[in-house]
Amino acid sequence: MIDGPVQRWDEGALRALVPRVLAGLVRRGEDFDVAEDALQEALLEALRVWPDNPPRDPRAWLITVATRRLVDAHRSEVARRRREDTTYAEPRPVATEEGDDTLFLLFCCCHSDLAPTSQVALTLRAVGGLTTREIADAFYVPEATMAQRISRAKRTLRGRRLDQPGDLAVVLRVLYLIYTAGHAGRVDLAAEAIRLARQLTLATDEPEARGLLALMLLNHARLPARFDPEGRIVTLDRQDRGLWDTRQIAEGVRVLQSALAEERPGRYQVEAAIAALHDDAASAEETDWPQILAWYDDLVALTEDPVRQDPAAVLGRAVAVGHVLGAAAGLRETDRLREVIGDRHRWHAVRGHLHELAGDLPAAATAYAEAARLATNVAEHNHLIHQAARARASSA
Repeated sequence: MIDGPVQRWDEGALRALVPRVLAGLVRRGEDFDVAEDALQEALLEALRVWPDNPPRDPRAWLITVATRRLVDAHRSEVARRRREDTTYAEPRPVATEEGDDTLFLLFCCCHSDLAPTSQVALTLRAVGGLTTREIADAFYVPEATMAQRISRAKRTLRGRRLDQPGDLAVVLRVLYLIYTAGHAGRVDLAAEAIRLARQLTLATDEPEARGLLALMLLNHARLPARFDPEGRIVTLDRQDRGLWDTRQIAEGVRVLQSALAEERPGRYQVEAAIAALHDDAASAEETDWPQILAWYDDLVALTEDPVRQDPAAVLGRAVAVGHVLGAAAGLRETDRLREVIGDRHRWHAVRGHLHELAGDLPAAATAYAEAARLATNVAEHNHLIHQAARARASSA
């Protein structure tokens, strides 16, 4: 929030106001797309006026100007309404807390009637304040394609009541989708997801929101060591842990501890606990695998059919079993999963790791090669090819 006059135009500060102003307009019952159009006009006016005549309350200024644009739009639709002009002449009371506005707008963007791709795009556009071009670059699609996707999402919301509580689980899933999209184009989506998760924790006391933030922080802390100078993936056991961001790890642990203290564990809290144990180990050899296995047991217990509903969790547990009970035990776990998830590249990659753990390098090379064949992500494909070549070379 900007407390005093803006002495000079600040694009970052202006962008930060966007979700708060948009939330205020939508709370009053305006359609999402109409409210955003009015806000865009107000922002253009701000860029023209503020450098020479900065307002004392930028948020109120934007709401007032956007409201005037809405007045004009409503007046031009005589056939659709017979309302008093004063209905739109003055802003109605809206929540002034930034966290409340962010939560409200996140729920709007994550409406159950929208497809996951639309939820992600609209969240980045409305809450993140990113341009359509930035979002398109991040997902490697043409700007026109992303513009159509966002327009369809706003049309879907037209006429919907957006004043009812939403599903926090959907919001958390969308933020995690944004985070896992990672780093692409001109926008660091992982950092953007962390920023939005921070704002979400201001608006809700639900421990899973803090669990998601902790998970993001604990994973993001390893980013400096995740790729080698040639841009190739470096696996966790081979990363230079001296490059990890210890301050981010410490923050993630504090956030996680505050969430676990509520004694209402959820999947994000459990995954964050696993990440914290990896981050706490000074070396790969010092990893507390028994404790990690215990957390994986808790994770798979959260779903009724984890093999089908959460294959990543059961594969992670197979790795933990291999480190605790021996590679052969881990391989038996993957054998049990083969019928359901055996055609996925991650299943073969886990088999490669466990074969390597057992010292069977030819089998590891074969498994890594098959995983590479099935991988659709270029970076993962190249990494698995490198793993297969390394295992072959070592066995020779």
